[in-house]
Amino acid sequence: MPEIIALLVGGLALVGAAVAGLYLWPLGRRGLRVAPARPLDFDTAIRAAEAIIAAEAADPEIRPESRGRLLSHGSRTGRAVLLLHGYTLAPEQYAGLAEEFFDRGYNVWIPRAPQHGTVDRRAHHRVEAGELTTYAAQGWAVAAALGDEVGVVGISGGAVLAAWLAQVPGNVVRHLLLLSPFFGPNPRQAPAYAVKPLIVLYGRRVLPDRVTSRGYSLAAVTQYLTIARTLPNPPRRTGLRTAAVAISPLDAVVDLRAAVQVPRRIADANGVPLRVCALPEALGVEHNTLNLGVDGDGDGDEWRRRYVALYEGEAASASGLAGTTSIGE
Repeated sequence: MPEIIALLVGGLALVGAAVAGLYLWPLGRRGLRVAPARPLDFDTAIRAAEAIIAAEAADPEIRPESRGRLLSHGSRTGRAVLLLHGYTLAPEQYAGLAEEFFDRGYNVWIPRAPQHGTVDRRAHHRVEAGELTTYAAQGWAVAAALGDEVGVVGISGGAVLAAWLAQVPGNVVRHLLLLSPFFGPNPRQAPAYAVKPLIVLYGRRVLPDRVTSRGYSLAAVTQYLTIARTLPNPPRRTGLRTAAVAISPLDAVVDLRAAVQVPRRIADANGVPLRVCALPEALGVEHNTLNLGVDGDGDGDEWRRRYVALYEGEAASASGLAGTTSIGE
């Protein structure tokens, strides 16, 4: 988002004397307070997931490769995982990692986010924070019935939703893995003092939407930032057993310090260590830390195994996570 600062300056010029009010504007939204879903049994959850996939298959507006994906062993397993994809992307982003989890005995559910994966490549510009939290809560309701011990993996904006789920009272998220979490924009793109005005001006659609050179809608990305800003502070103790983050030093999209600090506070509140893995720069991976090569590629397969190890809470020495680092402390 290289032009965010210029866009913000232009936006502030339009509102003049109201600038001070932007910093006082409350960001809480009733739409983000999702009531706990009624627990499902395994068969009901499977039917719900299959109904979603069938509805998407019948909808010509949804790309076939972008439909929700269910990887089931046919019965409730000891472990299940919910995978939440990133902004502008869709469930196929998780193809390789989902198979890795499935091969290890997990049931896996990858729902499609609202306004994503459609033939209209600009539909995601219209997504709203309330839609996203409802989507995440519904995804969790299905995943929670698929296994005895259930966790969440999220990437980028999906990582914000994963962290939000892990803090919702009543949810029993046991494992949390955040990939390139978008708790704030990279300071080179937008300094910290500019984030709240961006949320108010574009997230509340006070100003007409703008699209960055990466194809990101400011109205849309600020929906994820709104959710990030409404995470409980201090974090809640919810029964989390493992917490981990994977980031790339080459990521020009997210605030790498916030990417570690936010989940570290959640981990601390739950009395568990936060495992942090920084991918080696030699991999050439930037923001999309799932962009690890095609299935069958040796390096890609190895890193997917490492992600599962992070998720499960294995020590760096056991999992071979040579990139484990203390960034953000």
